[in-house]
Amino acid sequence: MDADVIVVGAGLAGLVAAHELTRRGRRVALVEQENPANLGGQAFWSFGGLFLVDSPEQRRLGVRDSPELAWNDWRGSAGFDRLRDEDSWAVRWARAYVDFAAGEKRSWLREHGITLLPTVGWAERGDLRAAGHGNSVPRFHIAWGTGTGIVAPFARSARQAVVDGLLTFHHRHRVDEIVVDRGATRGVRGSVLAEDHSPRGVASGRVVIGSFELTAQAVIVASGGIGADHDTIRRFWPERLGTPPREMVTGVPAYVDGRMLDISEAAGARLVNRDRMWHYTEGLRNWDPIWPGHGIRILPGPSSMWFDALGRRLPDPCLPGYDTLGTLRHLRTRQDLAGHDHSWFVLTRRIIEKEFALSGSEQNPDITGKDRIAFLRDRILGGGAPAPVEAFLRRGADFVTAPDLDELVGRMNTLTDEPLLDAASIRRQIQARDTQLANPYSKDAQIQGIRNARRYIGDRLGRVAAPHRILDPDAGPLVGVKLHVLTRKSLGGIQTDLESRALDVDGDPVEGLYAAGEAAGFGGGGVHGYNALEGTFLGGCLFSGRAAGRAAARLTA
Repeated sequence: MDADVIVVGAGLAGLVAAHELTRRGRRVALVEQENPANLGGQAFWSFGGLFLVDSPEQRRLGVRDSPELAWNDWRGSAGFDRLRDEDSWAVRWARAYVDFAAGEKRSWLREHGITLLPTVGWAERGDLRAAGHGNSVPRFHIAWGTGTGIVAPFARSARQAVVDGLLTFHHRHRVDEIVVDRGATRGVRGSVLAEDHSPRGVASGRVVIGSFELTAQAVIVASGGIGADHDTIRRFWPERLGTPPREMVTGVPAYVDGRMLDISEAAGARLVNRDRMWHYTEGLRNWDPIWPGHGIRILPGPSSMWFDALGRRLPDPCLPGYDTLGTLRHLRTRQDLAGHDHSWFVLTRRIIEKEFALSGSEQNPDITGKDRIAFLRDRILGGGAPAPVEAFLRRGADFVTAPDLDELVGRMNTLTDEPLLDAASIRRQIQARDTQLANPYSKDAQIQGIRNARRYIGDRLGRVAAPHRILDPDAGPLVGVKLHVLTRKSLGGIQTDLESRALDVDGDPVEGLYAAGEAAGFGGGGVHGYNALEGTFLGGCLFSGRAAGRAAARLTA
């Protein structure tokens, strides 16, 4: 045997699995089609959000959370409806993950040197139903160091394991087949790709210069999802989400191609819930792209007004930061919107300075660099937009500003093939909204949401602007932002049991085959069901990678 266990994929889930294996003395072959610069995969680029329940950070901010409330939110969001089949293991993974987030997760992170910002974000606020989708309370904990900081301890562990003789990297090795002999997994075969010294995230070459085969007692597939393959996304795009967009921006590097899913299926693993996926409607074209079609997501506060491509205000619960897939469904199922792949935010300078954050480690240098003084100065005490947001305002292709609404709408119309927006219609809708600010109460759901958010000290201090009229000249200039669908996550994948063992079509484990991370739908083939509560993707990689590594270590003892 070349190793005790082969791990396919050097992203976060693969690194965590390798860490669990090598700390138990197992020999690991880590196989990765990209070069060493890409260690950590797409997790490196993430904002570093982590879902925790009833944490000290929440309690210090006056948030009353509990495992029962979190499980109620998870079930309401997931909408598991295939319990006898595709969701049979997913729901068990979900329960285990909520317990992990309410229990051991925080201390386990601290053991690895991962600490959290004192503020807790309120992401995915939901569909306005107590039993429906969404977080009832803030649970979005951001790691100091963002995703880069979460990857770091496991990358260090892998490098130390190389020194200790327990881990071998096989970079630029692309797996084309999982070798199964008489029902048992025995290794992998594939192609050796030509060396490519491109920087992290940049699309690499696919010239084949040789072949390879590695043998082991077990294989862990931790190869990610389909987020960079638009054709595959369209292939599995569900009817419930309407017409897939003709054009999307890409929220993950080009190597997130999902090719190991079909390879795992050929080895006997069952793929489930492939029609479940997670894409954002607040995507921007990156003015400084790293990978092809590079998109950045706005993490919005609740105050921007949201209009469809024809200039109509979106209905509840299609509000900024509330219901990601509900908004996507509205924009893609309306017959008159099917030919348009964009929507709009209209807001004020005052709102953008307080409420706009951008996803990605590179878009948050203060948090990525663990610069606490800069974080406090720029995000809590300071005025003005964060520097990365300011850069998009100045240089982003999707931003326009103007001192008055007529001029703003005119500039917005220059960003589309034909002028679809009518300034008078948009003015009427904004004025109707602005009239709701005369009293401390309102019938407008968005105004109610803004006031509700500001009752939470974390939002009031650093995330939600004081309510004001959009057309108030003192709050200007006005800002228009063209929004695109941004690809991100596949929520289905390889069905696994609670030990991360890949299951076959009969529900039996494929001997020696495991799956973790997005390739396994973050556990069980779809731990999120139909909707995610945010902060659950990195955590899913950590939790399922840990389970896979520990189980494979027991198998190879």
